[in-house]
Amino acid sequence: MSASLEQLLRDARIDLVLSRIEKDTSIINEVITQVDNEIRSIRFNSIYVLGELGEKAGRDAVSKISKYLHDEDWSIRREAARSLGKIGPIASEAIPTLADLTEDKEISIRTAVVTSLGKICAATKECIEILKNGLKDGEEEVRKESAKSLGLLGPDAYEVIPDLAKSMRDPNWTVRTASAEAISGIGKNTIKAIPTLINALNDDDWRVRNRVINTLSEIGEPTIPYLLDILEHKERVVREGAIETLGELRVSNPEIIEKMAKLLRDKKETVRGKTADALRNIGEPSIPFIIKAYDKTHIPLNIKTSFSFFIYLIILAISLLFTLYPPSLIFILDILNLWFIYDLIYSICVIYIILYCIFSIIDIVKFSLGDYLWFHKLLDLGNKHKVLLISSIGGIGISKEEPINFVIKQLKSKKKYIRLEAARTLGKIGINSKEALKALEVTLKDSKANVRRETALSLGKLGPFAIDAIPSLIGVLSDKNKDVRWRATEALGKINVDTNEVITALQGMIHDECDYVCEAADLAIDNIKENT
Repeated sequence: MSASLEQLLRDARIDLVLSRIEKDTSIINEVITQVDNEIRSIRFNSIYVLGELGEKAGRDAVSKISKYLHDEDWSIRREAARSLGKIGPIASEAIPTLADLTEDKEISIRTAVVTSLGKICAATKECIEILKNGLKDGEEEVRKESAKSLGLLGPDAYEVIPDLAKSMRDPNWTVRTASAEAISGIGKNTIKAIPTLINALNDDDWRVRNRVINTLSEIGEPTIPYLLDILEHKERVVREGAIETLGELRVSNPEIIEKMAKLLRDKKETVRGKTADALRNIGEPSIPFIIKAYDKTHIPLNIKTSFSFFIYLIILAISLLFTLYPPSLIFILDILNLWFIYDLIYSICVIYIILYCIFSIIDIVKFSLGDYLWFHKLLDLGNKHKVLLISSIGGIGISKEEPINFVIKQLKSKKKYIRLEAARTLGKIGINSKEALKALEVTLKDSKANVRRETALSLGKLGPFAIDAIPSLIGVLSDKNKDVRWRATEALGKINVDTNEVITALQGMIHDECDYVCEAADLAIDNIKENT
């Protein structure tokens, strides 16, 4: 048996060795004996097998393996360190010897040591000091694994949190992330760690910020006062992190939600977006505050936008001056001794004014030049933000009178994209609401094709409840816009009413000039026939 086991270890047949041990645990002692074998491969594989056995390897295995932590062969030293970690807490007697290897020149050995200590150690002063030193190692992999191991020590390792906080400023993002995870791993009751985590919301790396947000969320309610204090922080990413964490906590306190809702008027678009997401995550309690913010929407222009607007205004003013009073152009060119380009500059000014007027009148911009000429778009940020708020209500998905009536009211907006989002949102919250159904029917006659399209789509989402809208949907099957016809056809199939009027209307769409309208008609008829 001994010779056979030796052969298996030499050939690295680990699976067969473990299989035999499972049937006869006395073989463990034979494997321990083979650790002293003169053949390097047998020593290595014996140590590996004992590690795979975990606690079953026993204390005798720990004593034997520990002797090889100073083996001349660096790979044996590394495997010994790894196996002791796999064996776990019963290998605590090897901690002092493992500590000696934290100065080993081989990176993989130092990494194996700090990783194993996380599996072996309790939150003793000895272990904490060893791993704290690992946070200062010159290799990022060692620092990262040291942080992870500290996180495994639990709440009793609270004293190491300041050191982990320093590591959250490590040049390497994997170390910073591991440090944040470690603070989380130390426990949800680490309230004193909150200020450190709050400061880390300003980290340059988004991955670290995300980890910090998760950690704050895990700590829970005690973080709320700290988060509220930084809602007006000068740094955008800090405000974003605070509002996102509050959303994850799903606070329901109206006073807290009201403070959060103030960021819906933040000067940064990303902060406003995060705030809308957070309120949507909180759900129904946030709806009154979203509606209130909608009615008071005023988005301050940021520096970049204000500067752009100012520049455009100057260009327009100069163009108007030169166009309406050409002598002023001659005067300036004469001063600058550039009079020979008069015709060119005058032509540019005239063209600018003409293009500006065209884009302003037709309210359409189809190429990038319009973004520079049509600067009054910069002042439309408030209306665009209203779309975000309506969308948030749709994301909450509460089918109650207050939000439904609010969204219905927005169908009368002069801005097409507000009407479009309102129509889309009613498809999410308008189920069982007769008022929503009537409002959508009216909106099927909207002057904008994309609004009519979204309205038809929403009626389809309401399903059989939208049966009263069937005549209106049949009416828009002749719409000039193919997408409107397509969505109306789909909606009739989803409402699923088998009448001659519906089937005849759908059959007429099978020969539509648009392929996907034809396909939608076929599918709608099949759906009605199969489910009625």
